[in-house]
Amino acid sequence: MSMAAAAPAAEPVMKATDLVAGYVPGVNILNGCDLEVYPGELIGIIGPNGAGKSTLLKALFGLVTIRSGSVTLDGRDITGLKANKLVQAGVGFVPQTNNVFPSLTIEENLQMGLFLRPKRLKERLEYIYDLFPVLGERRGQRAGSLSGGERQSVAMARALMMDPSVLLLDEPSAGLSPVRQDETFIRTRRINKTGVTIIMVEQNARRCLQICDRGYVLDQGRNAYTGTGRELADDPKVIELYLGTLAADVEAAEADTTGPNAPGAI
Repeated sequence: MSMAAAAPAAEPVMKATDLVAGYVPGVNILNGCDLEVYPGELIGIIGPNGAGKSTLLKALFGLVTIRSGSVTLDGRDITGLKANKLVQAGVGFVPQTNNVFPSLTIEENLQMGLFLRPKRLKERLEYIYDLFPVLGERRGQRAGSLSGGERQSVAMARALMMDPSVLLLDEPSAGLSPVRQDETFIRTRRINKTGVTIIMVEQNARRCLQICDRGYVLDQGRNAYTGTGRELADDPKVIELYLGTLAADVEAAEADTTGPNAPGAI
């Protein structure tokens, strides 16, 4: 169901049309999914567990087999293009887990993010350390010794080293304490304000809708609702069918992440 949100006047920077995709033959996770993202937007993708949210991001980034449908970047067909080619084309991706090199320092992790354009290292490090001052202060610390929230910062910073035009974030607040979640949402919006278009899959649906320009609700691999973040957050049907259940899921997850051994604890 599409709500009456006015589409931006520009051409989409990224567009997915009628995507059907899955991990194993004969089993589709996406069943005709559509997505349009315009320059400078922050797009939130929410929905119940198993709806295909993370699969959509991985399909956009060439990590899942697309069986039919298409993906374009600035009007160019990139359907099924490999991840390294997409990075060169200006697409960054931050996975939910295993997103840092634990044995490397913070700065070495950032250097790995720019291996395709090493001549820009000094320039990009200055940009990153301005955006993430704590990373600059602790650049020599090994990533494996960082908290969950700090590792998430390193992963986002590394993806930004290539100066992407589109950044894909897969559940950036997952496993973090409520305070670290808030920091992650604020940082995401700040990155977006620098001109980076962001597509974010997020379990914390209400918080996601508060900061995103437009949102998509996925259900069973299809678009269920689209609209501005405020429209979706205020829509009675979306609240009844999705936000209540998702809020309960988030509360349960947070209960597992507030102890001294929690991934996001410091």
